[in-house]
This record gives sequence, C-alpha cells and structure tokens, in this order.
Amino acid sequence: MTAEMFPPSHLRPLPVPSPESKAFWLAARNHNLVLPHCNQCCKFWFPPSCLCPHCLSADTSLQESNGRGKVHTFAVFHRANHPAFTNCVPYVVAVIELDEGPRLLSNITDVDPDKVHCGMRVFVRFIDLSTEIALPVFSPCDACAERNDQAVRRSRVSECS
Repeated sequence: MTAEMFPPSHLRPLPVPSPESKAFWLAARNHNLVLPHCNQCCKFWFPPSCLCPHCLSADTSLQESNGRGKVHTFAVFHRANHPAFTNCVPYVVAVIELDEGPRLLSNITDVDPDKVHCGMRVFVRFIDLSTEIALPVFSPCDACAERNDQAVRRSRVSECS
C-alpha cells in the first residue's frame, strides 16, 4: 500500500486520543514520533500512560524517537476489515520494534507486501488523515539512508545512557 492509497479521512475510522495519548497525537500531527520516557529508570514504553510500567514512577516525559526500527511481526490483509479499506488490499499491518525498544502497531507502506519480512529495517512517515490526525506509518529503509542516519542516532544519546 502506498500513502496515496489510504482511504479519505471522511470514510475511515480515525484514532480517538485518550488523555494519556493526547500529547502523542499532537506530536504526530506535527510529524514527530514521540515516546514516553521514564526520568527515573531511563526506559521508554508504548502506549503512553501516566506511570512508567517498568518502575511505576510518575516522573516521566516525552522524548522524540529517531523513527527507525524493525518489523517484529506482521500480517498481510487480503480482505478489508472495514469498508473504507476495500480498495487498499492487500496491505500490511505490522508490529514495529523501535530502536528505543517499544513496539507499536502500524502499517508498512511503499513496498510490495510479499517483500516484507521480520527484521526488515523501517523508518516512520506520517499520513495526514485530517487537520487533527497524522498517522505514523513505516516504509523500508534503504542502505544509504541507514548509513546517513548513524550520525543522527549518535547525536541523540540520552543523558540516561
């Protein structure tokens, strides 16, 4: 599925931000992928919550992700699970393991579904579904982009490291 194949926002179900996920969706609207981060144990997690699931600290913040990861597992949908997706099949729904550690459910775009595999390196893109919601989706990394991104990843070392 390519970004252009996504159903128009008036036809598809849109995410409904919860109080815990509101800041995540606000950042996504600006095409930034952020993750909850614990300032006590220095771990990331997803989905957003008020307390760190690792140490139960309330001393948390959001930090920008480098937007890269790998396909942990995936499924190729050959039948639409909602009428808005009828013209999108086949499409890939995947669990992405981000470089920071958390896993999130998303779509893989811009690649033949038969080419998707576990361990495939991917990077985040955003599809503007409405003026309020931009959906993070992932596309395959190419070798050049991966090498060029090494310096960016090194420059984002957390003080917790």
